[in-house]
Amino acid sequence: MDHSHSMQHFSMGIWLVFLAYIVSVVGCVVGLACTRQSAVAPTERGRFGWLVMAAVSIGGIGIWMMHFIAMLGFSVDSSVARYNILWTVLSALLAIGATLVGLLTIGRRVNVWTLLLGGVVMGIAVNVMHYTGMNAIRIQGSVSYDTRLVAVSVAIAVVAGTLSLWFTLVLQKPLLLLTAGLVLGVAVVGMHYTGMAAVSVNVDPAAPVPSGIEVFNLLFPVFVIGLLALAVPITALFVLTEDMDEAPVLPERTTVG
Repeated sequence: MDHSHSMQHFSMGIWLVFLAYIVSVVGCVVGLACTRQSAVAPTERGRFGWLVMAAVSIGGIGIWMMHFIAMLGFSVDSSVARYNILWTVLSALLAIGATLVGLLTIGRRVNVWTLLLGGVVMGIAVNVMHYTGMNAIRIQGSVSYDTRLVAVSVAIAVVAGTLSLWFTLVLQKPLLLLTAGLVLGVAVVGMHYTGMAAVSVNVDPAAPVPSGIEVFNLLFPVFVIGLLALAVPITALFVLTEDMDEAPVLPERTTVG
């Protein structure tokens, strides 16, 4: 069999990176706003509801949908690329679930250990989603990774996850919510492209054409589901939130340390 190393490409130019970043920031800002509201929820059920919406926004839109949009520009010389639908769905559920675990880890009282632990969990969530999503790709051949660049991508995501939680739950200023979203968006996109730089492909032209779905056939349903998923927390933030000037972000003033 003729095995040959082949180049992967990121086509469609800088606008695709920009679009992926904007989607990530929007998801992260909405999710972090929900996270703030969870701290002043009067009941545990209410708090959990806000955190679920935060996890869907950050994990589902800010992380997973960003990855999906960025992958529109991914192609491999001499091979078609298809997506396994089960692995694609699993990667989305993992992103949401792991983000929720990270947010629940922090609890109502923020301290340095829960903040670090939550940041590590969220950072790992980004990476688990990314590499699970990459496992959904089917090509004529095999995919391998540079472990050093994988390690760098994990580190970027962990630092970003911790920073965004610190901005959101500790500094307590509305403007910093946007800053946190911008920072987290940079980190998610940076982690994605660092992870993609770690990829090398080995194409086997004699291998059968892989089964699965082409990325553009997934695009429309993914966007519709993403819009619906964001509509719920955005509506809740408009309808259910207390005025930020009247309500403290945390019921008990907490400190890191």
